[in-house]
Amino acid sequence: MKPRLGEWLLLTGFLGITSTLLLAFLWAPSVSLDAFESPAAQRLFYWHVPSAWAAFIAFGALFLGSAGWMFKRSERMWRLHVAGSEAGLATGLMTVWSGCVWGAAEWGTPWDWSDVRLNTFGLLTLLAVYLVLGRNSQPDGIETRDTFAGFGLYGFVLVPFTYIATRIWAIRHPGPVVGTGDEGSINGDMGLVLFLGALSFTALIMGHILTSMRITKCEQRIFQVQQVLDKEVL
Repeated sequence: MKPRLGEWLLLTGFLGITSTLLLAFLWAPSVSLDAFESPAAQRLFYWHVPSAWAAFIAFGALFLGSAGWMFKRSERMWRLHVAGSEAGLATGLMTVWSGCVWGAAEWGTPWDWSDVRLNTFGLLTLLAVYLVLGRNSQPDGIETRDTFAGFGLYGFVLVPFTYIATRIWAIRHPGPVVGTGDEGSINGDMGLVLFLGALSFTALIMGHILTSMRITKCEQRIFQVQQVLDKEVL
């Protein structure tokens, strides 16, 4: 069986992320000793920011899938809901983990409960945990899907809120360093590695979503066949 687009994107994403990590630790320029308490921890920036970017893509897919199911009753959109929640959980945990390591080294604490952006992103990740674990523990049905799709729709409001949080309440988490119009926020070498990381995580998350949708479709077919066989036996 030939690999499909999803598998190729996953492979490309993994290779790109591996290259990003190697460049981050072995080549990317270090920062000024006066700029950070722990300059070495800054290298997690090249993992942390792209994984957060990929998480927002995943939660966007979750929103579209939830809306498509709620208003169109589309099986394809339900599969997108499933894929978006799983991808959001994976990238959300990556972002939280790398942020905690960075925070512990830079701030002296892995988490600051007074920082709005940390807490809203944490809630997004918990939403993904609830959707994935809840769906796996409940029988598939219209009411179950409606419940989880509703959470997917209402939970999406945290995405723009999380993005603008540091522009309004700058507590510990730094503000945006890309697309702000400020010159010199990141230098050329740093920007190159960050761009590679963003492309790699984008390829990974798109491959993850496409592959997950394909797997969910196969699971649904197996479930339908099992139902037919059970009826024939009875």
